[in-house]
This record gives sequence, C-alpha cells and structure tokens, in this order.
Amino acid sequence: MIRFAAVSAVALLTLAACERRDDPAAQPPSAAAPAPAEAAPPPTPVDASTLTADGLGPARIGMTRAELVQVWGEDSQPNAVGGADPETCDEFHPVNAPTDVRVMIQNGVLTRITAAREATTKTDRGFGVGDTGMAIKQAYGGAVFAQPHKYQSAPAEDLFVWSHGGSTAYVTDPAARGIRYEVGSDGKVMMVYAGDPSIQLVEGCS
Repeated sequence: MIRFAAVSAVALLTLAACERRDDPAAQPPSAAAPAPAEAAPPPTPVDASTLTADGLGPARIGMTRAELVQVWGEDSQPNAVGGADPETCDEFHPVNAPTDVRVMIQNGVLTRITAAREATTKTDRGFGVGDTGMAIKQAYGGAVFAQPHKYQSAPAEDLFVWSHGGSTAYVTDPAARGIRYEVGSDGKVMMVYAGDPSIQLVEGCS
C-alpha cells in the first residue's frame, strides 16, 4: 500500500510539471522583438523659385563656375564686361537663370546671386524687388541689421540678414551666408543679394 502511494505521488508530480510547461502563463517572458527602424525622412526639395542665403534652385553658393554652367548655362552676354578682372571676379546673367538674376563668380566659385531690378524672384521670407524696407524690418525683427546706403539718402539703406556666421560688423568669414536687401530712397527694395560675405560689396566686385 505504501509503495502504491509513493508511485501515485510521483505520477502526480510529473503531471503537474507537464501542465506547467503547457501553460503559456508559466513560461518565462521572451525578449521583446526589436522595433522596426524608422525610415529616414525624404530630403527637402530645393524650391527653384526661392532665393535663400545658400542659393537659388540648383545654383548653390560655393559651387564652381563649371558646376553653375551645367545647371544654368553660360553667360547670356559673353561679350559684355562683367568685372574689371573677370578671371578674379565676374558678374553675368546665365542663359537659363530666372529673369534679371545675376551671379558673381570669384576665383572660379559662385559667391553671390543677385535679384536685380526686373527680377520677380522672392526670398524664402517672400520678399523681393518692390517690397518696402519697413515690411522687411517688421518681418525679421531683431535678426535684421540696417546700414546707411552708400549713395542715397534715407530712407535708403541696406538691410542684412545673416542665416549663419554673420554679425553686425563687417563679415569676413567665407562660411558665412546671408541676404542683403538694398532699399532705395523711396523706401522700396531695388535689389536683393544672397550668398557669402560678397553680399556686402556695393560696387560689383569691389
């Protein structure tokens, strides 16, 4: 009788162990599956019609003249003199650039893009030729730095907005990028310059 009881006890223990193995709640928690990696956001497209401190469409500040020619073509007026020393500094309108948009090439590199008097190109804040200096000041607030115009009386002035690397003093850092709004004596923008410290030049390449 004692032997039967011992065998029965062993059987019961074995059965209980089997039940625990079959019970999902009794199993140790498995390692959580790693979360799927998030896909990288698509690159922000370059707006071909918006002028920024870094360029306009495919024309980017810092590219070589050869790279610029690939995207905007050659000088639309190759016989015109764009600068006193074109090998060092030249300004011209590429054949495929927007209306009345000029480029400055210094030592073979694109340093400045200018939206001149007939240009319809706007900056990334929506300003262009014909807008008022007052509206620009109100929009940019403390980020805008005003300087007196070199040749015209107030309200003519130059309004500088540096996106990086700039200051209120004369900027020499070649990595600096900014926009300059040239405001005429009527209080309206005559030209817009975007690029590196060359936007501070008031007489072409000088």
